[in-house]
Amino acid sequence: MTGGSEYDETHLIRRCREQDTEAFRWLILRYQSRIYNFVRRMVSDIDDAEDVTQEVFVKAFRNIRHYDGRAALVTWLFKIAANLCVDRARRRKRRGDAVSLDERLASATLVPADPRWNPEGLAVASEMRAALDAAINAMSDKLKPVLLLHDLEGMDYQQIADTLGIPLGTVKSRLFLARGHLQAALAPFVGGGNEL
Repeated sequence: MTGGSEYDETHLIRRCREQDTEAFRWLILRYQSRIYNFVRRMVSDIDDAEDVTQEVFVKAFRNIRHYDGRAALVTWLFKIAANLCVDRARRRKRRGDAVSLDERLASATLVPADPRWNPEGLAVASEMRAALDAAINAMSDKLKPVLLLHDLEGMDYQQIADTLGIPLGTVKSRLFLARGHLQAALAPFVGGGNEL
């Protein structure tokens, strides 16, 4: 693949429909990190996130002929990812396999802090980050993807509605509820419940 037009998404999709694995590799390179970051926040476990991300792209490649182009390809990929994450969460709940908060925090990657920083400030920031992660992880399968797609992926309401297959008004109400959930969880860190 050498010409600029060969990297055009429409051209890559057409080639993928012809089962061109090299073209699909370029689509994976283009979207893998965004999909992984979304999935990682949805499933909490690094190994599960890697598995689900791989499953998203396998499913996309197998079903690319069904992609109709009405929504952006990345929107279609996020829809596959969201559905797989919800399915995985339901299976885990049915099996009674829920990962404890301690296990999720133990698997988190910690970055060493700058030694010039205030240790007390670092402790508070660490506690706040843990509270934020716990609040996001505690959200329902209906609220979490809306929050992540809007606040982390920068999708607008209509893109989220298309991705999740829900009405626009539902997106707005779920985002409002998700932010209220976060506000309540983070109230101890921002002045005891004052408006964020």
